[in-house]
Amino acid sequence: MNAPIVVGVDGSERALDAVRWAAREALLRNLPLHLVAVVHTESNTFGNAFTLGTPKFPDQRNEGRERLSGAHSVAAEVNDDRLTVTDHLARGHPVEALLEQSTDAAMLVVGSRGQGRWADGVLGSVSTATAMHARCPVAVIRGISAPGDPPLDGPVVVGVDGTENSEPAIAEAFETAFLHGVDVVAVHAWDDSHHSTAFRSAPDGSALELPAIETAELVVLAERLAGWKQKYPDVTVQRVVVRDSPAHQLIAESKAAQLVVVGRRGRGGFTSMLLGSTSRNLLHRAECPLLIVSQITKR
Repeated sequence: MNAPIVVGVDGSERALDAVRWAAREALLRNLPLHLVAVVHTESNTFGNAFTLGTPKFPDQRNEGRERLSGAHSVAAEVNDDRLTVTDHLARGHPVEALLEQSTDAAMLVVGSRGQGRWADGVLGSVSTATAMHARCPVAVIRGISAPGDPPLDGPVVVGVDGTENSEPAIAEAFETAFLHGVDVVAVHAWDDSHHSTAFRSAPDGSALELPAIETAELVVLAERLAGWKQKYPDVTVQRVVVRDSPAHQLIAESKAAQLVVVGRRGRGGFTSMLLGSTSRNLLHRAECPLLIVSQITKR
């Protein structure tokens, strides 16, 4: 059986939005959908970062089942018998439960913010923690259409940082754009503080002017996109090269996009940094669903 798209269900409206998005995506990708709700049964910690007390619910198991039942109803909105939906009621902490599920998942989908005490924390949120540690791509859902409205139909935007770190994100962006029949907008934002892509002087030592730098950065982007157009000939690619911070430009592009795709770490990240500054910024400010892709992908 194909690896499923796993979606976290906590009873919040944003989690139900995540179910709607995940159901459509699972159907397009011909993958099963797996709904996961978590019963908080005991005090726990995640990564020794924060401590969680035991909430006082009269019957947490029944509450979890009610959440799953509501999520099944939302998934059924796709109205297609080809979609296989399963569920799981886990015990423990939501982050740990979702990370365990991510080991065998094609994608993990969460709402942009959960419910109650799980909405905020030292790590930021469940979505932040899963984006940092999941063993598969993580989609954080916000800004999608209301129930009954048509789904978002804008392009798929992908951040290209000029290094091999962005290759998995480029692959996901082209695959998603192909499945949805939309364009890819490939964004490469450069800054003259980055030595890896800012060509501030010519070989003879003379200063390069901005047009020359921009031309060089266009070459960087073209090199990273090489081969993808051949693999996906029906996908139109729009190339955007700007002198700006990557997060600022990607947030601007997200206003008209149906999805923004980025790598977990960018060119400026240290190996020990599990979530780069651009990805972290987009988690809080993107105006459409965000897909964060690590080097570990299940194809």
